[in-house]
Amino acid sequence: MSTGAAGQRVRVVATKWPARPHWEFEAEHLGVDEHGTWLGAPVGTLLSRPGVSLVTDQAQVTLVPHDEPFMATFYAPGGLAHCDVYVDVSTVPTWLTGHPGRTVTLVDLDLDVVRGWSGRVWVEDEDEFADHRLRYAYPGDVVRLAATSCAHVRSAVEEGRAPYDGTAAAWFAALDALVAST
Repeated sequence: MSTGAAGQRVRVVATKWPARPHWEFEAEHLGVDEHGTWLGAPVGTLLSRPGVSLVTDQAQVTLVPHDEPFMATFYAPGGLAHCDVYVDVSTVPTWLTGHPGRTVTLVDLDLDVVRGWSGRVWVEDEDEFADHRLRYAYPGDVVRLAATSCAHVRSAVEEGRAPYDGTAAAWFAALDALVAST
């Protein structure tokens, strides 16, 4: 679990199974609640992966749960994101300490639970998961972890259970306050 102070920089490093590079970005530590550690990425945050980099056009807050196999990102309205919630099914995120600052790592297991701006919920990349589980020989326990986590998260998002119930609004306010103070 993260114990960082608000405003501390955190590096988010996602890989693909077994250790292939994927998305990386830096975010601001916003705080911790019963759901996990909340990170904020203001407009203009650089996100990169091999062959692709982009600069965000809308604020986002990311929930790194305490001990669950996913990472959830919530998007502020007004940008190009096709959704307000995007949940990466993953291994349980791991916090590393070191200089400079903190890093959280996870292995993205392809499946994504998405809630569009209309409220519709769906799972993306099931075909990628099916391909990768064979191509990269995902162990049976990893396949079960991904499938179980995906079903649990989808149910929570569809039912609007916390933290998919508007909980992120307070963390967007914290990000706005942090940005305003710098």
